[in-house]
Amino acid sequence: MKRSRHADDPRAWLLPAALLAACASSAAAAAGSCVLARLAELPVTMAGTRPLVHAAINGTDALFLADSGGFYSSLTTAAASEFKLVLHPAPFGYEVRGIGGGARPYLTEVKTFTIFGLPVPHVQFLVLPNDLGNGEAGILGQNVFRISDVEYDLANGVIRMMRPRDCKNAVLAYWAKGTDKPVAEIDIEFGTPLNPHTKGVAYVNGVKIHVIFDTGASTSYLTLAAAKRAGVTPQSPGVVDGGTGSGIGPNSRRSWIAPFASFKVGDEEVRNTRLRIGEGNLPGDDMLVGADFFLSHRIYVSNSQHKLYFTYNGGPVFNLTAALPASVAAPSEAAATPAVEAAAAGAAPPDNLDAAALARRGAASVGRHDYEHGLADLTRAVTMAPSEPSYYYERGRAYLGNRQPELALADFNQAIKLKPDDVPTLLARAELHATRHEPAEALTADLQAADHAAPRGSEARVHLGDLYQYAGNLPAAVAQYNAWIDVHEREDVAMPRVLNSRCWARAQWGQELDRALADCNKALRLRPNNAAFLDSRGLVYLRQGNYDRAIADYDASLKVHPNTPWVLYCRGIARQRKGPAGAGQADIDAALAQQPAVAARAAKFGLTP
Repeated sequence: MKRSRHADDPRAWLLPAALLAACASSAAAAAGSCVLARLAELPVTMAGTRPLVHAAINGTDALFLADSGGFYSSLTTAAASEFKLVLHPAPFGYEVRGIGGGARPYLTEVKTFTIFGLPVPHVQFLVLPNDLGNGEAGILGQNVFRISDVEYDLANGVIRMMRPRDCKNAVLAYWAKGTDKPVAEIDIEFGTPLNPHTKGVAYVNGVKIHVIFDTGASTSYLTLAAAKRAGVTPQSPGVVDGGTGSGIGPNSRRSWIAPFASFKVGDEEVRNTRLRIGEGNLPGDDMLVGADFFLSHRIYVSNSQHKLYFTYNGGPVFNLTAALPASVAAPSEAAATPAVEAAAAGAAPPDNLDAAALARRGAASVGRHDYEHGLADLTRAVTMAPSEPSYYYERGRAYLGNRQPELALADFNQAIKLKPDDVPTLLARAELHATRHEPAEALTADLQAADHAAPRGSEARVHLGDLYQYAGNLPAAVAQYNAWIDVHEREDVAMPRVLNSRCWARAQWGQELDRALADCNKALRLRPNNAAFLDSRGLVYLRQGNYDRAIADYDASLKVHPNTPWVLYCRGIARQRKGPAGAGQADIDAALAQQPAVAARAAKFGLTP
């Protein structure tokens, strides 16, 4: 989900000034008619619909989310701890706000930050609490992507920084020159250090909306208020639950997937599509046009002309898990295109792609659920570079998405053989064993290796805790949650969930019950009336013999999610133990009627009527 931010510090523009000066030395000069120079190229690997890029912090590689919707680059709290960076409080009253609420950031300085292959000294970052989901150290925001014009070619795994010369009236979608590919364009707002986002106008069901083009939003997102203006609410026909999402701030927000008759931007119109709508607020704006749109288009953001050019790649635009949209109305052909330097000619013809480019393009195809082309590219990459473990990992993930677990396992095995301490692959293989309900012994070696290699506060620790719970090693699960919680702050959106996981592990274990109760109480203060959290605390009270409170929590949990077999069974046990005899039998019978295996599951924890 999107994190909207506001800056008030002019130092935010020191980084682009330094990068532009460094890049300029490598850009070819040109004069006369319109010429584009490619200043730099940033390889992008798609993790689903999240564009990930590599940079270096003080000489050590770090993964970042390329977030055109972020006003300024930031690091996570865990990354700042891992890289041993010194934190300083932000100025009094400074707050970063997003869909999940607000968070007060810290500031830190990286002695040498390397991006585009260029070392830049003394770079400042915001430090924010939330982990990002794929092991990223942080995000790269608009203080990087506004150093020049920028081309987002995510379908081919590249972001390019471009410098136009004498191109005032030219159409800058240079890749469409000499083809019949239609080029659409829209005006974008003039960006400033205080408001650097790429903003424009679009139409939903014919209603004008204000949009932000945001690669950091994994799926496009329309506010409830804007959806209502377009005639759609969560109660409209065909609308289904979309789960919850989060960004900056401690809160998650509900979302829904809703059908729309039309989405139009520039001359391009997508008909009969589905969009995510949600509770989050975007002050002054209505929609995040996210990475799903970027994957289905090649986009040139001309900060020099205040225009955005794009061409349609084909395939689904928004609804990445369904069939193609009923129709995509083609935009009108552009009349003028610029001359392009050889260096700016973009991706090489497919037959000339190297293994790295094939792997990135393959990952982008997989992000759009195009497994046929994604697996073909990844297989070519593996064939060309059989000693590169990341290509096996990416192909393994693709096989999993394509429901080919045996082939996925073979690729994970080979990746780990080549790189035994790779945490993402170790966790992927362990999770594959778990989803196949294999014995705990199948996971143990991978979990131990990942435990040894993962940074103390990394989100991998939460994943490890969950897998140790599956394996039945509850003390190890608690230790993993400890490692994550000790580094993170209450404002992290994941904190309630992790506190509950630690509470649940201790409750199953039957040890450290006072600490378990404290965790569940904290989780429920942060996320009141959560059915899972109430269930966890109910088990703690049941273990402690506090049956009245256990029953009260189970009652509250069932009010949110009625007829849950586990909760019914545990409430029946609590009622039986409290008395009179037979008081809980109706609950136990109802649970067994729905899920006969619930009795065996409870018996593993020593819970019997």
